[in-house]
Amino acid sequence: MTLNCIIIDDEPLAADLLASYAKKTLFLNLIGVFNSAVEGVRAIRENRVDLIFLDIQMPELSGLEFAKILPKETKIIFTTAFSQYAVDGYKANAIDYLMKPISYDDFLAGANRALEWFQSVRQTENTSADRFIFVKSEYKLVKIMFDDILYIEGLKDYVKIYLTDDRKPVMSLMNMKKIEESLPKPEFMRIHRSYIVHMKKIDGIDRFRIVIGDAFLPISDSYKTSLQNYLDGHTL
Repeated sequence: MTLNCIIIDDEPLAADLLASYAKKTLFLNLIGVFNSAVEGVRAIRENRVDLIFLDIQMPELSGLEFAKILPKETKIIFTTAFSQYAVDGYKANAIDYLMKPISYDDFLAGANRALEWFQSVRQTENTSADRFIFVKSEYKLVKIMFDDILYIEGLKDYVKIYLTDDRKPVMSLMNMKKIEESLPKPEFMRIHRSYIVHMKKIDGIDRFRIVIGDAFLPISDSYKTSLQNYLDGHTL
């Protein structure tokens, strides 16, 4: 999968550095480098732009203001020297927030997050017609509708699939990675080494634990950022 990207930064040296990073990242297709958000508007209108590496403090039109006029399908990675904009950046539904000076490792990590987001959207689109999976359980194949799944618990070599209507959970000999790859994202999200949750079935969040019915599911640090990004996009 290739992502069309542009870079918008009013500091030419910073823009050139990011451009050099983009050019050596195989899944990025750099289609333009601009020194103001105003210049970037034309690129958005004339091209399919998947991803923007966007500075925040710029004359005429700031990165945060520019983010408000972007199409929903265009994602942002903010690049800035000022940490105080981080909260506003995530409110703008940014994929990532990179602090200058930006190393290639940080750039690549952010770009990979964007790639994973677009891949998950593509997977959801491709699987929207088939809203079920078959799993092996007790020597037979059991059909499970995605809409019936509450959450999934990993138990060593098994997964335990909790279902709606108080039905008995389904046990299957399988690892969490395999079943995670079979589920549409971001409808289903990994929140812990041992838990995948159906985001539509969440009743709430209590002290940063996912609440589904009577279950309180822990959230591990390694999944907090992706979960928070999702929640920010669904919070008023």
